[in-house]
Amino acid sequence: MPAADLAAVVLAGGRGSRMGGVDKGWVAYRGRPLIEWVLQAVAPQVGEQVISANRSLDRYAATGHRVLPDTLPDFPGPLAGVLAAMRAVAAPWLLVVPCDTPHLPADLGARLLEGAQAAARPLAVAADDVRTHHTCFVVQTRLADDLEACLASGERAVHRWQARHAPAVVRFAAAGFVNLNTLPAGARD
Repeated sequence: MPAADLAAVVLAGGRGSRMGGVDKGWVAYRGRPLIEWVLQAVAPQVGEQVISANRSLDRYAATGHRVLPDTLPDFPGPLAGVLAAMRAVAAPWLLVVPCDTPHLPADLGARLLEGAQAAARPLAVAADDVRTHHTCFVVQTRLADDLEACLASGERAVHRWQARHAPAVVRFAAAGFVNLNTLPAGARD
């Protein structure tokens, strides 16, 4: 797979409500902001990375990546960030990852893309033995119109939109999906 066939969006556009309203991407984890961990993990897997964010825009831009705010009002959820990225990147496939999962697998993009293509599906979702990780997936960017219509209908749940496309499910070890969605002791943005 040429790297140009796969772009990535790091979802950092939420309200951070489970973290007391802080901007999750800038929460310190082992001495570095979460966004740095995720960008570093994804960089060798894709041709381009963009960041979905609705605040700290200049700070995110200082990472050297394009920052895409939601085009829909009132923090409509991760699907709005996915839509903005699908419209912005040139690659035919988009890897979607959250900013609060610092130990993503080094082969996440390749394995998800392989799973989608082997199953002839436009979407593949990561899973482990415990659960499906609906915000870790690849999707064909040609589904942007479908996603836009879904959002216009009021749907906000990632898993319900994905289910419309019967995604392939690709299994990984659970360690790669440790999600830091609560504020660690002593951490701040």
